[in-house]
Amino acid sequence: MSQSASTPESQNPSAAATSESKAAPTRVVIHTDGACRGNPGPGGWGAILVSGKHRKELNGSEAQTTNNRMEMMAAVEALSALTKRCQVVLWTDSEYVKNGITKWVHGWVKRGWKTAAKQPVKNEDLWKALLAQSERHDIEWRWVKGHSGDEGNERADALANEAIDEMQRRR
Repeated sequence: MSQSASTPESQNPSAAATSESKAAPTRVVIHTDGACRGNPGPGGWGAILVSGKHRKELNGSEAQTTNNRMEMMAAVEALSALTKRCQVVLWTDSEYVKNGITKWVHGWVKRGWKTAAKQPVKNEDLWKALLAQSERHDIEWRWVKGHSGDEGNERADALANEAIDEMQRRR
């Protein structure tokens, strides 16, 4: 997997999170998106983190993956970039991600990472990573309709596609 940050470290919301008072957690708004050309196929993810005047854009890619994995990876990597506990509003256009982390994951854990139909949970590795990251923060998960003109979602989508393009240029 490749990953890049497209803004300077001085514009890092996680840096803001480390310098603020312990009394009030830093508020961070995150927009995430994943993209895949073919499903499975080459994929990318993008995330924008904004805290006050600080903004950081992240993206990465994988040569052979699925859209759901890239949607999840965007959220995992965005939350991983925060260096201390934050109040987060995380926007995703993936109902799979939003419902998985807010409704389904605790049942999967209780059943030993099995679905209600007793089948192995798909993308268990990323669900575990997302659960671990979500426990580090106070997160409000919000869904936005994809490709509907939402500025954050459109930019996250562009970052995901830029990551795929860059990966394919390097080949």
